[in-house]
Amino acid sequence: MPSAPPPAIPARPAVVVQAEIRALMQETGGWLWGPTRDRYQQLRDEWVAAERAAMTTAA
Repeated sequence: MPSAPPPAIPARPAVVVQAEIRALMQETGGWLWGPTRDRYQQLRDEWVAAERAAMTTAA
């Protein structure tokens, strides 16, 4: 039986997520491993979703 989708979380703007990604990269010196890599992947996925939402809104 498939699980229910996670509850909708208000999306942050892509520019905000991108700033957080840049800060993470600066803090780590570009080295992503362990929990840092997991956080980067979460932020990347959030950024992609925000960009897609912006494209559908603009269209």
